[in-house]
Amino acid sequence: MASIYSRIIATGSALPERVVTNADLEKIVDTSDEWIRSRTGIGQRHIAADGETTGDLAFLAAQRALEAAGVKASELDLIVLGTTTPDIIFPSTACLVQHRLGANGCAAFDVNAACSGFVYALGVADKFIKSGQTKKALVIGAETLTRMVDWTERETCVLFGDGAGAVVLEASSEPGIHATCLHADGGFKELLYNPVGVSVGFKDEPNHGVRIRMSGREVFKVAVKTLDALVDETLKAAGMDESQLDWLIPHQANLRIIEATAKRLHMSMDQVIVTVDKHANTSSGSVPLALDYAVRSGKVQRGQNLLLEAFGGGFTWASALLRY
Repeated sequence: MASIYSRIIATGSALPERVVTNADLEKIVDTSDEWIRSRTGIGQRHIAADGETTGDLAFLAAQRALEAAGVKASELDLIVLGTTTPDIIFPSTACLVQHRLGANGCAAFDVNAACSGFVYALGVADKFIKSGQTKKALVIGAETLTRMVDWTERETCVLFGDGAGAVVLEASSEPGIHATCLHADGGFKELLYNPVGVSVGFKDEPNHGVRIRMSGREVFKVAVKTLDALVDETLKAAGMDESQLDWLIPHQANLRIIEATAKRLHMSMDQVIVTVDKHANTSSGSVPLALDYAVRSGKVQRGQNLLLEAFGGGFTWASALLRY
């Protein structure tokens, strides 16, 4: 029997209208444009409007991906949405988006792997297609992470933004996704986490204590080391050499981490898609946002090999090596 592959046939993305620059943040917290840019590479971020949800952004990104693919929502067999900021506890944001799209009846669920959420979701959908159970799948990464930002904490408030990206996958006889690698280590929880939740309860603090806790330097060290090993693993799993890569499309958290990964791959920064300067860290939204930008700007062309990778709270880390 012929092998079944999953192939990305289209991309889409959505960003909130409101843009907040580093200069804007200088007015509300003790920071500076130079401080933020030199440490992160971030110049601005998009922030969701009051009442604008993760599901709203996911829906727009999904619509644009489906339109670009020429696929009707009713044709979908599966929707997997990576997010750590769902609209409500249940139903899943994937179910809410499914109904708005008119894709009622197909499988739909969320994946929470923090910043690795989209790549995790892509790995899950890839397996559904390769098993023969699914013909067409919608994979989304969407976040409104600024909802849990403490705007008085200068180390973290400058880092995050909101946004969503989506891809449409379909079964193909031609190779598309060569390999996906998914990992996690909950032993690093204390370095990057949000301490509240349904089961442990909320805290008697402003905004119920819903805010990101992060040890930036430690996260940076582990991320660089872990992504270094992930690159080797992914190339080996795909049976490819680094010289065969056309583009690196990394999680957009920190320009220095991105540069370190590119250096490890002996890739010039001209072969790396960078959107962290415009979007900041949109968590699971960052990789599909960068991918959609790369496709729609004409940088990424059909037939090229792309390495997607991400690292997030958990810790989680994940990659996908694919032929676009």
